[in-house]
Amino acid sequence: MKEQSKYQTTVDGMTKSYIWPLFNRVLHIALIAFFSISFILGDMDNLLDYHAIFGILFALLFVIRIIWGFIGPKYSKFKDFNFNKNDLKEYLLSPFQHTKEYIGHNPASSFAIIAMMILSLFTALTGMLAYGIEKNHGILSFLHSDYFKQMELFEELHEIAANMLLGMIAIHVAGSLIDRFIKKGDAIDSMISGYKKLSSNIEIRMNIFQKIFTIVSLILFVYAFYYMISTKNDNIMIASAYQKQDYSRIHPEFANECGSCHMTYPPYLLPRQSWVKMMQDLENHFGDDASIDAKTNLSILAFLKENSAENSTHEAAFKILKSLKENNSTIAITKTPYWKGRHKHINNEIFSSQEVKSKANCTACHQNIEYGLIENTLIKVPQKKG
Repeated sequence: MKEQSKYQTTVDGMTKSYIWPLFNRVLHIALIAFFSISFILGDMDNLLDYHAIFGILFALLFVIRIIWGFIGPKYSKFKDFNFNKNDLKEYLLSPFQHTKEYIGHNPASSFAIIAMMILSLFTALTGMLAYGIEKNHGILSFLHSDYFKQMELFEELHEIAANMLLGMIAIHVAGSLIDRFIKKGDAIDSMISGYKKLSSNIEIRMNIFQKIFTIVSLILFVYAFYYMISTKNDNIMIASAYQKQDYSRIHPEFANECGSCHMTYPPYLLPRQSWVKMMQDLENHFGDDASIDAKTNLSILAFLKENSAENSTHEAAFKILKSLKENNSTIAITKTPYWKGRHKHINNEIFSSQEVKSKANCTACHQNIEYGLIENTLIKVPQKKG
């Protein structure tokens, strides 16, 4: 990477010194952008995969920054950060006054950067654990099991860490604004231009090894970004470990008898007691007579009980059971509190539209649900016309 020319210019008795190489500034902007995008996408269930993608890339940027903290030029290295407690005390207790000159990071930003690095890596780790253990997605999906299916610990830790990181970023931004507009410093300007006004002449240059590292890092990051986006549905970092279930092969009677009138609903969408109640009264099956012979009835019931919500590691299964609590004999999936909560934002006119027609027509919005898959990324709700 070719560095820009560095000219030292005297301004009001101060020297404009080149402190921050282009690589530092690019990393700084990229970290802000990728954290912001990932944080915003965190509340959008249908874009959860993109939340994970930008979160992983954000963590990758911090890993690069950490390595840079050991091999980068002066003032980019951690050893050049100011961790002097007396300097920190003086800086914090003098918010409206000029303090002594800090060539690189001032003591407040030095501590803030380390805190943000720790929180960033913890946020990324807990996010990947939540994604793997609780949602059976991504590189840590091998940790997903029946034992962990009720665990929401990592998701809660992830949210706490992300909010703490957001708070630390807010403090860092506030400190930068105070430096710029009250202390009349140029910390913000220097992170844009690379130049900082100092009393002495300083010019940072990268050696050949550092230049090679910046080029390789940028190439690898661009490739990682392209790979994550282009292979969103099947790359190992975020892909679902759930597989399509061929019910016609797994249990032909269930597929034939139930699938002849409607879609084959995944058995884990109702608890065991609900399936028992339903199969005992097929003569009054939602207004129709769906009676079948006793042998077939018992066979299908056994299959439904074996694969009911109690025996599934799907997140939806656990949340359905949790929402039903003691009233776990509801036979209509659309009557469960979980279903109602997940669909409360959808206008009733959409359910009655030509594309959907009924709340029970899950396939209108959920791609591959008839194969046992309920993925946020496979949801496409028809838009209300007019």
